[in-house]
Amino acid sequence: MKTVVITGSTRGIGRGLADAFLARGCAVVVSGRTPEAVEQAVAALSTTHDATRVFGQPCNVTDPAEVQALLDVALTHLGQIDIWINNAGISGAAPGFQDLEPGQIRQVVDTNLVGVMYGARVALRGMQAQGWGSIYNMEGLGSDGSLQRGTALYGTTKRGVRYLTRALAQEVAGTPVLVGALSPGMVVTDFLVGQTRSPEDWARVKRIFNILADRVETVTPWLAQQVLDNRRNGVTIAWLTRRKVIARFLTAPLRRRDLFDGLAPRANE
Repeated sequence: MKTVVITGSTRGIGRGLADAFLARGCAVVVSGRTPEAVEQAVAALSTTHDATRVFGQPCNVTDPAEVQALLDVALTHLGQIDIWINNAGISGAAPGFQDLEPGQIRQVVDTNLVGVMYGARVALRGMQAQGWGSIYNMEGLGSDGSLQRGTALYGTTKRGVRYLTRALAQEVAGTPVLVGALSPGMVVTDFLVGQTRSPEDWARVKRIFNILADRVETVTPWLAQQVLDNRRNGVTIAWLTRRKVIARFLTAPLRRRDLFDGLAPRANE
């Protein structure tokens, strides 16, 4: 039985990955910033999966002591950690970079980049001690250098995550520990919908999202299976490939999708 630790897994992609790994017979440690969110996620997952394989531990990834505690609790419950996924992240969306508060900038950088560093650090130490393991960092908009208005802060952190992943993969080359990245593409979550947009901007981007985006329950089972099957260091497991993007635009006139039925973004205030 594989054991998996996922940061930021009380909702969205992280929660979907937890569900997918449990469905494949793994034991999973769910984590999030608040005890209440963790308890709710564990309770919900335990209703559809073997409760003896579902564990929870609150963890604010910006606090190195809490990240270390996550590792320690996982080892206490599971005895080993086969897979560690640094998924926790926040958007920090704003109409313009100048509208961001210093505290908001610090929070996004600490969560999306420094938090990944803390997670990778403790996971590397634990896996090197046990003699095996795989670490995956979650990519996002900006990882490949692409630009989108209003995402300067978020995209900068995700570009840093890609560099970190490649650098760590180089460091562990030739050892029993693997480092890689997960690239889910556009996934319909609160994270995506919750970004502040004007109604006009939302109408424009919604059309693109309906062509390229997918639901959590479509993407995460595929990602989880790819992680379980992977044996190579330095890989990027990508759902939305360039070939898939081209195919979707070509077939868009024949496909009618509304992935956002009942969902709406926050309007600018």
